This record gives sequence, structure tokens and C-alpha cells, in this order.
Amino acid sequence: MARIVLADDGIEFDGRTPDQRPLGGVESSIIALMEELATRGHDVHVLNKCAAPLDHRGVKWRPIDTPPWPGDVDLYIANRGDKLLARMPNARRTVFWTHNPAGYLLKWRYLTKLWRIKPTILFIGDYHATTYPGWAPGGERVVIPYGLPDAFCQAEPLETPPPPRAVFTSNPLRSLDWLLDVWAQNIEPHVPGAELHVFAGAATYGRVGEAKAGAMAAVLDRAQALQGRGVRLRGPVPKAALVRELRGARAMLYRGDLNETFCLAVGEAQAMGVPAVVENLGSVRERVIDGETGFVVGDRAAFAERAVKLLTDDALWRAQHLAALDKQRHWRWPQAAAAFEELIP
Repeated sequence: MARIVLADDGIEFDGRTPDQRPLGGVESSIIALMEELATRGHDVHVLNKCAAPLDHRGVKWRPIDTPPWPGDVDLYIANRGDKLLARMPNARRTVFWTHNPAGYLLKWRYLTKLWRIKPTILFIGDYHATTYPGWAPGGERVVIPYGLPDAFCQAEPLETPPPPRAVFTSNPLRSLDWLLDVWAQNIEPHVPGAELHVFAGAATYGRVGEAKAGAMAAVLDRAQALQGRGVRLRGPVPKAALVRELRGARAMLYRGDLNETFCLAVGEAQAMGVPAVVENLGSVRERVIDGETGFVVGDRAAFAERAVKLLTDDALWRAQHLAALDKQRHWRWPQAAAAFEELIP
């Protein structure tokens, strides 16, 4: 058994949060990973901005600013923040887990610590790893993709196709405005009864979401204004509700974004057997098997054409639905946790 500590100085959350409110992909992944490591017999601690100490599903959640920190640590995972890197100098191994495009690590305050401490730098995908230059400092570079939550990996094949209902479940600032244009002009007019359900909002992102709430609201107001074109603004929902909604979805439509380093939203939809249409931007091409579980396209015209096809062609939908169920849900948190165990000295 190893003692594993993860430190995070972002938003407030703990192991109970997913049952109470929507939660972003990074925070959801922290919870899933640490609970899986606890299940595998490790002594697991999370030091973050949780409101109060909590022991939940084998994980010890403690406020980050309340001493003392655990001692005799085998694996220390500093999550995103440069101020966390040097907090456990006696840990047998320090890992720096980064989630966003790694260009931000080229700031002086990161470079000096990465050069001095030389932690293992952990990326969440192959595209993500390319965003940190080869000349930049640090220790070993490792790619471990997020695992998919079990809740999204239990669906059985559907006997009949869903109605022409598409979904968008990502950050509204990541090309939702672009999708609304394509939907209103090039998709909905060609699909009788088509609906686009938008599950998005600032609440998912905590304090970061509050800072960008105005920009998000402008995009979401536009979605609301397109109700007559089949757009349904649903807001963010907890994971259990999202599982039910994806079960009734015909397609996931998401352009992608250069800042997208994993795209859990598309991964979850694919695991549920929902074919996806994406553009070749950022990491989303790693989530979709082009021509088998959806389409990876190069421009707006191809995006609209493939979306219309998926929403209207039952045979195409069924083939991609079955392929997604067969091929897109094998890498879950047990597999990701096993990869993290390889980092323990």
C-alpha cells in the first residue's frame, strides 16, 4: 500500500459534490481517480478547498490550508498550480498533473520550479503533450488519459433509433455560438422535428465560471432565442441526469477547440453509444473513430452534412451506435489508476 497525496488549490469541492451539483471535468476526474486508488488499497488524501474535513469512499479530504500535511508520502500529485510544486519536498516522487494547454507553463514562475524540482509532468492526451515544447524543463513526461466514469459505460444497445435530438454538453464558450449558426442555417432546416439540447452553463465551473458568466450568458441567450429553430436550453445537470439525457440523444455535435486537451463531454457521449460529429481541432479527434463512431471533419459544410446524415439515416446511426458501444468505453478509471500506480516508486 502506498500513501498518495493530491493537492489542488482551485475551486471548492469534495467527494460528495457530484451528487449535489454539476462539476467540471478536472474536478470530476480527481474524485474518480482518488476513489479508485483508495479502492485498490492505497492510503489516499486530497488537500484542497473543501469546506470541511471529510472521509468519503476511502478518500481523506482535508482543507489545503489546515496543517499538518501527511508525512511519509510515496506519490505526491500537484494539480495544476505552481505554488503546489514545492509543498512536499520529501515525497518519494512528485508528479505535476496538468490539464489545460501547457503553454501557460512557460511563465517564469512555472519554469523556475519545473527546472529546479524536475517533477514528472503528466498530460491527459497525445495532443495535450504537444502543447509543451521539448526544450522546456521538467522531469519525465507521461501521458495518462482520463478514465471514463462507469455510469456512462453501462448502456445496452437501443432497439430503435432516438428521435432527431442532438446534444451539446461542453463549455458554451467553446464554439457553441458557431454550432448555433450551423444548426440554424444548415442542419435544422433539413431535418424535420430536429432539436438541439444544450446542457451548459457557468455553474459547472465554480469560481472560474463566475468570472466568465457574462460571456457565457451572451451565448446562452442566443441559444434561448433559437427556440423556434429547435434549440432547447437545458442548463448544466448532475452526471446521473446527464446519463439519462444521453440515452435519448441521437448525436453529439461539438466543433472542438484548440484549448480542448481531452474532451470528456465527447468521451462520455461516445461511451453511451452516441455518435459524434467534431472538427479536427485540439484533442477531439482522439475521442472519435472517424467513420466508425462518428465523424471528424475539416470544415463547416462537412460538419453540417454529416450531422444531417446521422439525424436522418437510421442504418448509419445504428452502425455507429453499436461501434461506439463496442470500442469507446474500455479505458475507465481502473485502467487509468493502474497507470498512475506505475508512477509510485
